[in-house]
Amino acid sequence: MKKIALTFASALLIVFASCKDAKKSEESKSVEATSEATEMFSLVQDSTKVSFTAYKTTDKVPVGGMFKKINFTKTNSGATAMEALNGTEFSIPVSSLFTNDPTGTRDPKLLEFFFGVLKDTELISGIFKVDGDQGSIDVTLNGETQNIPLAYEMNGDDKITFTGTMDLANWNAMDAVASINKACEILHTGKDGVSKTWSEVAVKAEVLLTK
Repeated sequence: MKKIALTFASALLIVFASCKDAKKSEESKSVEATSEATEMFSLVQDSTKVSFTAYKTTDKVPVGGMFKKINFTKTNSGATAMEALNGTEFSIPVSSLFTNDPTGTRDPKLLEFFFGVLKDTELISGIFKVDGDQGSIDVTLNGETQNIPLAYEMNGDDKITFTGTMDLANWNAMDAVASINKACEILHTGKDGVSKTWSEVAVKAEVLLTK
């Protein structure tokens, strides 16, 4: 009888130990699942790149450039990359303009004869918006705020490239367009003898997020 009792007690201990280990395992899995479920995306601020393409001559010859600095005044986090970007506010110092012009004359001309003609010449500011799976930015330039719809391409789940087109006429910036065209009249003259600076500007932003 003693042997049977000991055997029974040992069996009970094994069962209780197994149940305890199983419970610990389930709790551990539950914690891991909760941790995975609560992982949030946030913007890697110093990784963002903003560039643009303007156009000259009637042949619409592209002229590329970028801004080396972008300041984020409000950032968010979210369960998805797009959710994290929604409501992000930024400002771009126009002094960080860079067009990689080997002559060193293009950037000073743009700063003086284009941005210098606009109101509030120091900054371009904006707010990123998400509506469903569509993105756009409200851009404030020349004292005007207008929206630019954006197309986007995902590279993995943490990098997004946005592209869009702005027409400077929507920001009442045609005086600035005329000013830079006059300052660069010869350079913006094509084979047809016509000098032209387009009001259309393509914009691009590359954004990296982290969990």
